Amino acid sequence: MAELRLGPLLRYVDGSAATFWVEASRPCTAEVRCADGARGTARTFQIAGHHYALVPVSGLTPGTVTPYEIRLDGTAVWPLPGSPFPPSVVRTPGADDSAVRVTFGSCRWASPPADRKDPVGPDALDTLAARIAAAPDGERPDVLLLLGDQVYADEVSQATRAWIAARRGLADPPGRQVADYEEYTRLYYESWLDPEIRWLLSTVPSCMIFDDHDIVDDWNTSAAWLTEIRATPWWRERVLSGLMSYWVHQHLGNLSPAELSADLLFAAVRETPDGTDVLRAFTAQADADPASVRWSYRRDFGRTRVLMLDTRAARVLDEEHRRMLDPGEAAWLREQALDAPDTRDHLLIGTSLPWLLPPLVHQAETWDAALCRGERGGRAGRWARFGERLRRAADLEHWAAFPESFAELAELISEAGSGEHAPATVCVLSGDVHHAYTADPVWADPARQPTARVLQLTCSPVHNSIPRPVRLGFRFGWSRPARLLGNLLARHGRCRPAPVDWRKTGGPWFGNQLMTLTLHGRSASLRLEQVRRPRGSEDGAGAAAGRTAGGARLTTVAESRITPE
Repeated sequence: MAELRLGPLLRYVDGSAATFWVEASRPCTAEVRCADGARGTARTFQIAGHHYALVPVSGLTPGTVTPYEIRLDGTAVWPLPGSPFPPSVVRTPGADDSAVRVTFGSCRWASPPADRKDPVGPDALDTLAARIAAAPDGERPDVLLLLGDQVYADEVSQATRAWIAARRGLADPPGRQVADYEEYTRLYYESWLDPEIRWLLSTVPSCMIFDDHDIVDDWNTSAAWLTEIRATPWWRERVLSGLMSYWVHQHLGNLSPAELSADLLFAAVRETPDGTDVLRAFTAQADADPASVRWSYRRDFGRTRVLMLDTRAARVLDEEHRRMLDPGEAAWLREQALDAPDTRDHLLIGTSLPWLLPPLVHQAETWDAALCRGERGGRAGRWARFGERLRRAADLEHWAAFPESFAELAELISEAGSGEHAPATVCVLSGDVHHAYTADPVWADPARQPTARVLQLTCSPVHNSIPRPVRLGFRFGWSRPARLLGNLLARHGRCRPAPVDWRKTGGPWFGNQLMTLTLHGRSASLRLEQVRRPRGSEDGAGAAAGRTAGGARLTTVAESRITPE
């Protein structure tokens, strides 16, 4: 009998359709049965000995909340017997719904079991799940945007390290890091079998995009870095396995039913008894020629448009032509941002890496890019060598480290946010930097200032930590002395002025946290919530639904309206 090994994940939802992702223990037919009679089936496909299905369901009723169950070969496997959680449901938007609630964040280490101490504090997603489970008819997100580092292939838990050691030993590269597809599946089990996370992802739709730790720290930071890591004996298996597991676990669910039905790779994988070689060939091509594959995608939630960007694999790394997005990717972003402007009230650009950073950090990255480009002493000079070492040591690889792309994004936002059909807001949603803040840009040329409200909204981590010296550095990075220091660096690197200036309007906030945008018509409000544990409480076992270890709760630490009344 087939068993449910992982999932279900509710991924795509619109007014009448949804998709559900599952992993089964053997080949079978996966079926979703909704309480209103809607249903869908899909045969599993096989990758590296694992069996997955993405089940489309159509015929849902708009504006309804419908419980569902999962069956494998006709046997009910979800909800789990004796589950303390409320039924998993599909909430479809109604034709007249104009409100969308978008919760986002990034950087989530898998939480340890409830009876073990959590070294980085309570998990924000665990805590969100507990709150929703305790009041299932109350407020909940319409979608979760998970902006990278959903798994950490290079920083595994003690339990996973012990499992790897028992499987292959740790003496050979990559040592304590993930080596192949099977080890990647362990990361997803550890992360998504967490009871609260498993239930949350079964009942709240999600959109995902990778960042570096999904593959390796500083992935594609520079051409020199890529040349060096490709020379190692373990890298090819790591990157192909990482992209294969990302395609299976995260990317497929990002696509709409129409996109899935037109996806040639998805069709090829399902048509063969074992799709491993087909998928591996695809990821080998993606690694060799990143421009041949598009991981970015668009989702529309009523009149809110979400563009999720690949800012890792799509890079151009040649120092003379460095770009965050290759030409095809940049053209796709422009087309999607400007398409049918009269159909959107809000434009959300999801990029794992912040566009606007603390000014000192921005100037340091722009300066470092200039050094590596050879502005001081040529490409082979000591300044260029220093710049490359510094880039890797300090993770200087955000939009600011790609000055042309930074300026191009500023120009696109200006264009998309202006004109007769300008949206009310253009928000850049990011994570990565293990703290949260909001920033408000002002264009150097007043004629380019958008009429839309433009904001950089950064929220990270969901469940991780940041060293105290780095916290202090980020705080200092927003200060006036830091701006003056940054100007000196820019002058030394002969850097061109940025097309925008910006000021911090909120933060920095440190801790495990989530941001939520509530968009209603052309109005928008923002809330930041952090996990707080009552004083004197400790990690330990507890009741399931409605609780987190130590009684942690999400607490609002900042809330504001970001559009005028």
